[in-house]
Amino acid sequence: MPSPLRDRTAATSTKVSFFELFFDLVFVFAVTQLSHRLLGELTPGNALQTGLLLLAVWWCWMYTTWATNWFDPDHPVFRMVLTGVMLAGLLMATAIPEAFEERALWFALGYTAVQVGRTLYGVLVTRGTPLGPTFQRILCWFVPSCALWIAGGTLGGTALVALWVAAALIDLAGPSSGYFVPGLGRSATSDWSSIDGAHMAERCQLFVIIALGESVLLTGVTYAKHPYGAAATAAFALAFLSSVAFWWIYFDRTAEASAEAIATCPDPGRVGRNAYTYGHLPIVAGIIVAAVADELVIAHPTGHTTAGTAAAVLGGAGLFLTGHLLFTRTVFGHWSRPRLTALALLAALAFAHPLLSPILLAFAALLVLAMVPVWDLASSRRTEEPEVDFD
Repeated sequence: MPSPLRDRTAATSTKVSFFELFFDLVFVFAVTQLSHRLLGELTPGNALQTGLLLLAVWWCWMYTTWATNWFDPDHPVFRMVLTGVMLAGLLMATAIPEAFEERALWFALGYTAVQVGRTLYGVLVTRGTPLGPTFQRILCWFVPSCALWIAGGTLGGTALVALWVAAALIDLAGPSSGYFVPGLGRSATSDWSSIDGAHMAERCQLFVIIALGESVLLTGVTYAKHPYGAAATAAFALAFLSSVAFWWIYFDRTAEASAEAIATCPDPGRVGRNAYTYGHLPIVAGIIVAAVADELVIAHPTGHTTAGTAAAVLGGAGLFLTGHLLFTRTVFGHWSRPRLTALALLAALAFAHPLLSPILLAFAALLVLAMVPVWDLASSRRTEEPEVDFD
């Protein structure tokens, strides 16, 4: 049987496989579940709970993306592993609406099956290779974190929240610490530099498309359920144009340039960790929150803007721009003035929101978002793209 590792000499080594696209369908459902959960109760507590669940979902998808970068998804054994990951991921997604209630253990068991099962496969097939120690260290980190996920799901109540927060902190710290394990040392990002940067970039771009697709779907479903009045129709148009603005900011200039940058940089492992593993989490979170904001504005376009609606409208755009700001800073080595300015304007709108109706606040946020690609375009006409700095 051929090796499960990708053949980097093959012409198709960077190609995203059809099975990877099929795999993503589980996470289309997961993103939808997260949006509906957040929409069900616009409180700080539910927002934090949904954020914790998003982290778990993103971590499952992102670690699998690293795995499919190293291993061939068309290899029969690895394909069976991915099928098991899909099943466990689907279990996680179905449990999301009640993940902090009676289905907490099911969510934790699904997460554990994904992370430990896939990592065990990596440990077995990378023995004697440069990747072997990294997978061993990753497994050592997932064992305690998954134990906390399961313990929280078993105990419930206040203990659940405390244990899951602790588990999430362990998971978040793993990549940045190099998965340090006493006796095994730590992994340097150069140890992960066998990744294919173009593949990593394309996979994350596809997840952004998944999130945007869910946003468009939620917009259409919400509008279809309400009378086609002038205010609702205007809100519907604003929601669609906001999705277009997100797409434009992410894909118009930086997506292709960042893919080329990571493919040619001396340490793609570091960029893959900072720009994609960490940097894309607030990008995806922002799109999900913005989808919730779109439904709220379409349902109630006029009248008083509640704090929850304002937080969703401005928070979604703010999270997305913050993530994209950090992403471009990591890849290109400079802070983006258009994104910094846009974040400052969104902060100003937060103070002004009591004076604006939901639809006017959404329109103002859209203008701020639209300013970013327009500024990017104007800048590109004046100067060439700054040289990439990976120091």
